[in-house]
Amino acid sequence: MFSKATKSRPTANRLGPAGSDWSPYDRLDDAAHAYFLHADIALEAIAGVIGRRRVRGFTLERVVDLSEAGTSVWQEAAVCDGRRLILWHSEELADDDAPGGTVLDSSVQVLPLGAIGHVGMRTLVGRDEQGGRVDRGVFVVLATAMPHELSAVPTGDADGTVAAARFRPEAFRFSKSLDDGGPGQIARLIDFGRLLGRLVPG
Repeated sequence: MFSKATKSRPTANRLGPAGSDWSPYDRLDDAAHAYFLHADIALEAIAGVIGRRRVRGFTLERVVDLSEAGTSVWQEAAVCDGRRLILWHSEELADDDAPGGTVLDSSVQVLPLGAIGHVGMRTLVGRDEQGGRVDRGVFVVLATAMPHELSAVPTGDADGTVAAARFRPEAFRFSKSLDDGGPGQIARLIDFGRLLGRLVPG
């Protein structure tokens, strides 16, 4: 269903508990099962739109939120099949009528690569104690031409006349650091950003 196994594919018995580092896994299903709490739901949603196309690259994110209401987990996968960006994310929502008191809000969004008008990547580069290069973090931003927010810009006159409208395009942001993901996930996000930079139509 997903990309074909490579010689370096980890065996199934090496998959750790949810939240384990996903960067050693080249296949989306292996990485998702190592990282996500709800891997089967994520893979089913992504498979429903990717069909038989091959996964060219992906990045995964997971945030644990601790609050007075308890612990909730926000999960995200961004997958590229060469012509589209498939975005899946889930969030646990409180629901007093559901067993356990929560439900999982799972959503998928499909974006043609031609709709992406800007790919930006910023890498934080440092040195280790021996003077070798260390990538300490990476930030990737994808911006589209689709309007995400349109706000009025007043003239400043007392009558409140609107002079223009400020347009903010829809954007997707991904980041990894040594504290959030570690060097393996930093390298994988850099590869993902470079892949999108090559594939987005000029």
